[in-house]
Amino acid sequence: MASLGERLRNFHPIRKLLYFVVGIFSYPGLAMVNTLKISGTEHLRNLPKKRVLFVSNHQTYFADVITFLHIFCAVKWGKMNRLGIPYYLLNPFTRVNYVAAEATMKGSFIGRIFLMAGGLTVKRTWRAEGKEVRRGLDPSDTRKITRALENNWVITFPQGTTKPFAPGRKGTALIIKQNKPVVIPVVISGFWRAFNKKGLKFKKKGTLLSVTFKKPLVINYDDPTEKILDQVMDAIEQSKKYMLMGKHHWLETDK
Repeated sequence: MASLGERLRNFHPIRKLLYFVVGIFSYPGLAMVNTLKISGTEHLRNLPKKRVLFVSNHQTYFADVITFLHIFCAVKWGKMNRLGIPYYLLNPFTRVNYVAAEATMKGSFIGRIFLMAGGLTVKRTWRAEGKEVRRGLDPSDTRKITRALENNWVITFPQGTTKPFAPGRKGTALIIKQNKPVVIPVVISGFWRAFNKKGLKFKKKGTLLSVTFKKPLVINYDDPTEKILDQVMDAIEQSKKYMLMGKHHWLETDK
């Protein structure tokens, strides 16, 4: 049986209220203090209402997801590649969940509030000899994401960290292979420059924030998970090919 917290998270009037409040407070930082450039929302218009998985690189704990929610709500109201005046918050799009690390979401009051807006917590790490060790998704976490896909869109960050070009986690590929969702790659930039790591405080104002939605991936679901993961990482521009193209690589090779 679902817990009270899970039932409240799936109670759409509660979500709509949270989206409105969070949206009102976050909108100025995205569209006024900084500049938000959106592209590719034409790939969202005819998507089914469930079994859609958004895979994205990750730069802050909260600002990335908040921006996605703003964009989904704007698209619901017929806006393409822009937010405009946020009257879309009066009737937001709430059929969306997002995957987040349990330690991040349950470690603060703000995290618990964002859980109510559709967060799906997963156990990203376990401790061995005092050190954090990476691991794949726990089977119960996989089932949790599978249930969400049966009813909603789901946003996930395959790297599970805000560190650029970190390797992807096989759990994402396993979920794709098992559930066969529509997979939309997303590439974001500028958020790490504009916000602190949590994404709730400004680091630099007047920053260009970019969110690019790509067309759905053509995936052979019979491929091994390693190949599917490679395809995803290349699509979100976090593969070794893109790392070698980055400016930081040339700076390091010149030393």
